[in-house]
This record gives sequence, structure tokens and C-alpha cells, in this order.
Amino acid sequence: MAEDVEETAPSRIDWSTIWIPMSLIVGAFLVAFYLPMESERFTNAILESLSLVKWYAQEHVLLCLVPAFFIAGAISCFVSQAAVMRYLGPTANKVLAYGVASVSGSILAVCSCTVLPLFAGIWKRGAGLGPALAFLYSGPAINILAIVLTARILGLPLGIARAVGAILFSIVIGLLMHFFFLREEEEKVQAAMHLPSVEVERPLWQNVVYFSTMIGLLISATWGKPSEPVGFWNAVFQIKWWLTGAFAVGLGIEFIVWFRVKAIKVVFAGIIVAALAFLFPHEPLISFSAGIIALTILITTTRGETEDWFIATWGFTRQITPLLLGGVMVAGLLLGRPGSEGLIPSQWVSGLVGGNSFGANFFSAIVGAFMYFATLTEVPILQGLIGSGMGQGPALSLLLAGPALSLPNMLVIRSVMGTRKTAVFVCLVVIMSTLCGMIFGHYFV
Repeated sequence: MAEDVEETAPSRIDWSTIWIPMSLIVGAFLVAFYLPMESERFTNAILESLSLVKWYAQEHVLLCLVPAFFIAGAISCFVSQAAVMRYLGPTANKVLAYGVASVSGSILAVCSCTVLPLFAGIWKRGAGLGPALAFLYSGPAINILAIVLTARILGLPLGIARAVGAILFSIVIGLLMHFFFLREEEEKVQAAMHLPSVEVERPLWQNVVYFSTMIGLLISATWGKPSEPVGFWNAVFQIKWWLTGAFAVGLGIEFIVWFRVKAIKVVFAGIIVAALAFLFPHEPLISFSAGIIALTILITTTRGETEDWFIATWGFTRQITPLLLGGVMVAGLLLGRPGSEGLIPSQWVSGLVGGNSFGANFFSAIVGAFMYFATLTEVPILQGLIGSGMGQGPALSLLLAGPALSLPNMLVIRSVMGTRKTAVFVCLVVIMSTLCGMIFGHYFV
């Protein structure tokens, strides 16, 4: 009888809370159990994955991401929601909103990952979906230096097509996303109407100067070496660290005058950073890293709005960094670094992008969308692929999809605005890149 009672009693095991972690544990065990360590391709792919993460950490995190995090945090704290709604909100004048979004994105000339904190910042402040995504696409895609390099190395027609296509993409994709999610955009407008007005602590011109200083610091620190050691681009490259220092001095003055940071602390921090810059002239990351540490100390030891700035910056850092590094590692595992191979053989890629068929253009757009391209690296990669038989159409497809998207980029976008919007955005970029590539390839074989 007691046995019958035990059989009919409710189970104390709640499988609804157990099956997901149990599946993950079992899956991780099976992956570890069957790791093909005897495969040379697999072990090389692991090394490529770690090498890409190392390269990304050395070349992009300190110079690109960290300044972008601070700028995003500043947007979140010091730019009023009313201002964002006025110029980039769902009800803003479309010509003004998309003009501001595309121009401001193109001025930054950053890669698909560095633009993410800035996108998250304006999205959090109430920017409309369309203008926010126009900004997200235009930042890495409408890069003047990359377009000039494309025209010079890959040919004028491809350079012009990339410029025209990228500008149109940022606007068309933004408009399409706005109409696809029109109901949610209208709900955002209604919610914004009931928000209390926020008192602005400083006038608009001060915010313009302050953000211009930080953006100038970001652009000068990340200014890439041009392919030829002559001309304006090279002249700027030669003095990039002097420009970075000048913007840093300007930022220090703004801290003292507008943010009530004690002058003695700013001066002491500046002396240390300058001393490291002169002691290690060939290792600029040392002084730049010291500058980041000094900036963090200055804003966290000053009470008031600078503390809010740090908290917002840390929030973006915590949300975005793990996804970016994890995505870079997966991208390196699958596709390797530029000039190297991951699990997917490069012969497969080059063999599938010849001619101008729908399949070649679509495959090229897919590869471009998932592979991580640092700023300007897509040009030499394409130069090698075109030499191996890649068609002009697929080349344009990759140029339009590659710089604006990547696997790390997609993971972060999903965390900011959700799976559905991210999936639609990625699909639009891939489809439009494919169609533009086919049209271009039809006329330029």
C-alpha cells in the first residue's frame, strides 16, 4: 500500500528548471569527449581563433572600443532624450533624421564593432529605429578612406559603386526597418510624450564641443596607416599621436571648467601620461592605457554627474564586451584571420564566388556578413579573392555587407534591440547586398 502512495505522489523533481542546464552540461561533455584534436585543421582553427582574439584585443579594444564606451556613456548621461527625439526620434523630420544619422556615422569611420556602443547609446536615449540603424550601418560602411582605397586598388567603378550603395543602404534599410516595426515606433512616441522634461545642466554648445573633443580623440587615435606614404592621409597619420594628445589636453580643460574636476588631479594625470609618451615613443599604447586609467580615476573620484557617466560607461562595457570577444573567437574559428584559414577552407569561399550568379552574390554577402573585418582590411582581402577568380558583383556584395556586419556585431545588436529586429536587419543587408552585386556584375564583368 505504501508503495502505491509513493507512485501516485507528485514528483519533487521540477524538470522545467532542470532540463536546460542539464542539456548544456551534457552537450559540453559530448563536445569535450569528441574533440577532434588529432585533426590538424581543427587545431589550426583553434589557434586562429585565439590569434584573432589576441589581435583584436591589441589593435581595437584600447584604441577603439574603450573610447567608444566612454562616448556612449556620455551620450546616455549628457544628451537629453528630448534632443535625441527631436533629431533622431520616430516623429523627427525624415530628411533631417536620416541625414544626421548617415553623416554622423560616416564621420566616425569606425569598424562594425566600435560603432556598437555609440549605437546603443543613441538607441537608449530614444532614437527611432530607422535613424539608429542608419547610423549603425553608415559608421563602418561609409568610410571615406576605405572608399578611396577601394577605388585606387580595386578600380574606380567598384569604389563608386561601394560609395553610392552604402549611402543608399543606410537610408533605405533604415526606412524599411521603420515601416516594418511601425507599431512599436508609434508606441515609443506615445511613451516619450509622457516622460517628464529633463533639466539640461549645460548649454548645447558646450555639449557639442565636449563630444567633438572625444570623437576627435577617437578618430585620431585610430587613424590607420595609408597604403602609400604620401598625401594628406599620410600626413595626418604622421602626427596622429600629437593630435590625440591635443584632444586629450582639451578634454582635461573641459573636465576642470565644466565638470568640476580638481585642476591638480588633471594636471598630475597629464604629467604622468606625457612622461610615459616621451619615455616610450614607439609604444603609444602604454601612454594611451595610462590615459584611460587616469580618465577613470578622475571621473570616479569626482562626485556628481561624472559618477553617473562612469556607471553608464560600465553598463555598456559589461553588456557588449563579452559578446564581442566571444563572437570574434567564433568568427576566427570558422573563417580564420585575413590570409589564414579556420574550419572553413578558403578554397571553398573562392570557388563559390566566381561569376555573377545569384548563388555567388548571395554566398559572398553571407560570408561578408558573418566574417569580422577590421577597418580597411576588406580591401586587400578582396584583392586576393579577385585575383583568385572572384567576380565583380560578388566583390561588391561583400563590400556592402562585410564592413557593416559581423558575427560579433550581430550578437551585440541582438542584446540591444532583440532577436526579431536583428534578424530582419541582417536579412535586409544580405538581400540588398546580393541584389546590388548582381546588378553591378551585370554591367561590369
